[in-house]
Amino acid sequence: MKTPLFPSLALCLLVTIICSCNEQSPSKSPAVNNVEQVNTTETVKQNPFPANATTEMGSKINAIFQDKQNNYWFASNGEGVYRYDGKTLVRFTEKNGLCNDYVQTIQEDASGNTWFGTIGGISKFDGNAFSTFTPKDSLQIKKEGAAMWENQPGDLWFEAGAGAYRYSEKSFTYLKLPRSESDKKMPYPAEVKNPYTDPLSPYYVYCSMKDRNGNLWFGTQSMGVCRYSPAEDRTGSNAFTWLTEKGLAGPAVRGLFEDSNGNMWFGNNGGGLFKYDGKTLTNFTEENGLGNPDFIGNGKLSGQPRPGTLARVWAINEDGEGNIWIGTVDSGVWKYDHKNLINYTMKDDLSSNAINIIYKDKNGELWFGTDGGGVCRFNGMKFSSWY
Repeated sequence: MKTPLFPSLALCLLVTIICSCNEQSPSKSPAVNNVEQVNTTETVKQNPFPANATTEMGSKINAIFQDKQNNYWFASNGEGVYRYDGKTLVRFTEKNGLCNDYVQTIQEDASGNTWFGTIGGISKFDGNAFSTFTPKDSLQIKKEGAAMWENQPGDLWFEAGAGAYRYSEKSFTYLKLPRSESDKKMPYPAEVKNPYTDPLSPYYVYCSMKDRNGNLWFGTQSMGVCRYSPAEDRTGSNAFTWLTEKGLAGPAVRGLFEDSNGNMWFGNNGGGLFKYDGKTLTNFTEENGLGNPDFIGNGKLSGQPRPGTLARVWAINEDGEGNIWIGTVDSGVWKYDHKNLINYTMKDDLSSNAINIIYKDKNGELWFGTDGGGVCRFNGMKFSSWY
């Protein structure tokens, strides 16, 4: 709940690349005490730019975010987070109070605090120190009904386990996704004690977002996409809708995005790219003959990539001209201008063919967080590694 969880909220965000339908989370770090505050001013190493960003930040970037002060934040897969103010790159890790060095999401609240969703809990940075929240003390697990899902404009959401934490009025509440009516045979943990350490379920949430109408969307491990509608909830209708058709359920859903026309796009790790206009779900990948039967054949994942395919989609965004950009983890990035599809790879100066996140900054430039190639940018004309 890729930006952050919800301000474009698209960006869906949760573990390292895994070649399996039943993807597993990285190993967990020791729990961090609740509300641990550490002064980072003296302990963070500052690296002047220009410098090789891939070397300075590591090669695996899960999330990118530009805050109200125009600082850029980069979430790494095991090396903490980095802040770049235009002159200096600063690294923050567990030693400085960050909850966990495996950081998956970044977002900002109305007061300008920066929030980080990690595999071990949630951290808030107020510009000087971190406050850390973990299931041990602060993150509550409640069993309220669907009405608890209806969010307010200032709420923040963080994916965790088979649901999400909602941060509202200075407190956290854990809300678990309801079981899909379409398949009662799938196992579902009867009780969630710690969303960060309990075993993965088919309902495990990998990404989430809030659309322009206030609906919440969740991409899951193998149950497809779940939508919560506050409007339907208020009328007493079934507030939750599960989308599972045409191969959306099975492999994990890793990307969610709403385009400028209100269409929803879903990225599936094996099933490909899906488009939902509110009525009809379309498997965009299969319609264009871009699937990878070598990867998801006979109901099993072989892990074999195939260049030129659009089967393993993790990131989706839109540029200022309305083109849809789709990031894969084995075939680079694709651009769709609503007529043609163009595939860009390392041959076109993309820093890696494995794309974890696509972020559009305030200037309209696209940033690509990759697995193996650090950060790459596209300025409308060409790709360039960030130096």
